[in-house]
Amino acid sequence: MLFKELEKLGLNEKEAKVYLALLELGEANIQQISKKSGVKRTTVYDIIESLKNIGLLNSLVKGKKTVYFAENPERIEEKLEEKKNVITKILPELLAVANLMDKKPKIKYFEGTEGIKNIYRDTLDYPNQELLAWVPAEAITDFDENFLNEYYLAKRIEKKIWVRAIAPNKEYMQKYKGMDEKSLRRTKLIPMEKFPIEVEINLYGKNKIGIMSFSEKIGLIIESKKIYNTLKSIFEMNWGSES
Repeated sequence: MLFKELEKLGLNEKEAKVYLALLELGEANIQQISKKSGVKRTTVYDIIESLKNIGLLNSLVKGKKTVYFAENPERIEEKLEEKKNVITKILPELLAVANLMDKKPKIKYFEGTEGIKNIYRDTLDYPNQELLAWVPAEAITDFDENFLNEYYLAKRIEKKIWVRAIAPNKEYMQKYKGMDEKSLRRTKLIPMEKFPIEVEINLYGKNKIGIMSFSEKIGLIIESKKIYNTLKSIFEMNWGSES
C-alpha cells in the first residue's frame, strides 16, 4: 500500500494515512479526516500538528470551522532535498567526530584461563616483531605451563617474535633466563624490591597492550598508540637501568 512507501520516507503509519486521506479529500475537518484515514479523532489532532511542522499539511478557517488540506506531494521531494543539503553540510564535521572516535582506546576484557590464553594468542598475530614484557613470578607459578612451553613458545619462535623481558631475580626466573637463547628472548632480572608489579604486561603490535592478572584470572587488551608509546618509554628506562 502507498502509506507503506511513505513510511520509508520518514512518516510513521498514522502520519502517512492522514496525509493520504487529505490528498484524496482535498479539504476536510477533523471528523472527516478521522473517518477517511481510520485514525482515531483524538489522535488526528496530534498527527495534524506533526504534519504541519514538517510542511506537508496546512489549514485555513472557513466561517467558524477550520479545515485542513495536504500540501502538494512535491513538498515531500523538497523536504528530502533539504535534508540532503543539511547532511552534505554537516558531513565533514560528522566524519571528524568519527575519526576522533577511532583514535580512542579500544579495550577488550577477558576472564578465566582461556581468556588469558586468548591474549597470548593475540600477540602471535604480529610475526617478525619484538614483544616487550614485564613478567611477574605468577606467570611461572600460577599459569598453564604446558600451554606456555609447548604451544605458545613454539608458535612464537615459528613466527620469529623476539621478546625482551623484565622479571624478578628469583631462582626459577634465573632458570627462565637460562632458556633465553633457544627461546628468542633476552631477559633482564632485577631485584624483587625494584619489581613490585603483580601482573604481566605485554607491549606488541606497535599499539597493543596485553595485561594479565594470573591470580585473579582476568586480562585486558588495550589498543592505544599513546598508551603503548608511554609504556614502551617506561620499559626502555627499566631496561637501561642498572640492576
